Amino acid sequence: MNVNIAIIGGGLMGREITSSFARWCALVDMPVTPVLKAVADLNPEVLSWFEKIPSVTQRVSDYQEILANPEIDVVYVAVPHHLHEQIYIDVLRAGKDLLAEKPFGIDLQASRNILKVIEETGRFVRCSSELPFLPGGQRALEVARSGKIGRVLEVVSAFHHSSDLDPNKPANWKRINATCGEGGVLNDLGMHSCHLPLRLGWKPKRLFAQLQKGYPERPDGKGGMMACDTWDNALIHGWSDIDGHETPVRLEMKRLQPGATNTWFIEIMGTEGGVRYSTSDTKGLYLFERSGGEQFWKRSELGFETAFKTVTGGIFEVGFADVIQQMWASFLLERAGLLGDRFGCATPEEAVGTHEIFAAALESHETSSVVTLEPSAS
Repeated sequence: MNVNIAIIGGGLMGREITSSFARWCALVDMPVTPVLKAVADLNPEVLSWFEKIPSVTQRVSDYQEILANPEIDVVYVAVPHHLHEQIYIDVLRAGKDLLAEKPFGIDLQASRNILKVIEETGRFVRCSSELPFLPGGQRALEVARSGKIGRVLEVVSAFHHSSDLDPNKPANWKRINATCGEGGVLNDLGMHSCHLPLRLGWKPKRLFAQLQKGYPERPDGKGGMMACDTWDNALIHGWSDIDGHETPVRLEMKRLQPGATNTWFIEIMGTEGGVRYSTSDTKGLYLFERSGGEQFWKRSELGFETAFKTVTGGIFEVGFADVIQQMWASFLLERAGLLGDRFGCATPEEAVGTHEIFAAALESHETSSVVTLEPSAS
């Protein structure tokens, strides 16, 4: 079964997704096949890259032309955050299904507005979040759900990178509140940190946040300087109800973390065991055990163990391109009602849940106080 795809915003992630479609034959027993038909982008140079993709028959600057194309089934949108609400709603009202980029709107109200239209239109929508599809992420989820680690004592989930340590790095829209959102790094990286805790039902009930800004200005790429007003680092100290116990859950998002290169990690510690995984050691899964009065950390060497099987041998290791493909396989199978009990993409409700966390974090930092989260609402 072919599914015709369109991309709105053909930059970095648009090209990455296109390459994953080109390798679709690597998936084994996959009954759904994406076919990229159309791309919309304001930059002619970006559009020209897609000339090499034979299936792309529509390259336009106005995304409305894509939405008017009756051949298109699903639209992937990767644009600056301030454009999410309008474009996502336009996609839905055009009768298309949607894989939306994080953070799913520039702020909490925008995310709730999008969710309301999803409910009105009944379209199938998920939010992009690929890193939990790594074998280590899937194994960490399995350990957490098994109950074998006893009472959960602490959870840390984080995403760090260091590119903003360079003061000469030119500013882009992610460094400006008007286009990235007041949340800054929360909007930029927050879904990475929140996806697995939310999937496990560990959303904080209340939290205290510490936010930090980096350089107040950066080169504008045109010989001048540009003001940068977004938050660059965020630490969220939360309390979640886990099996009837109030449990610390710490969420971290950092653009200024010395030594990190897009490092995603999660650690879940319990009274009887624990699990730790980081992309800085992408093949290593660390398991904690207690036995005979002694305590042990064990390292398991991970191979190519993915939720959706491929032709790749198990002795090899998974990379970013592979988990992008895994995320799309999950999206398309769930859309077709064929996902079963395998891991699904982030839901619209989970995306709104991240914004509820971010809004509380902004309030907490502003007031230097612990903030109780509002109940989820559409």
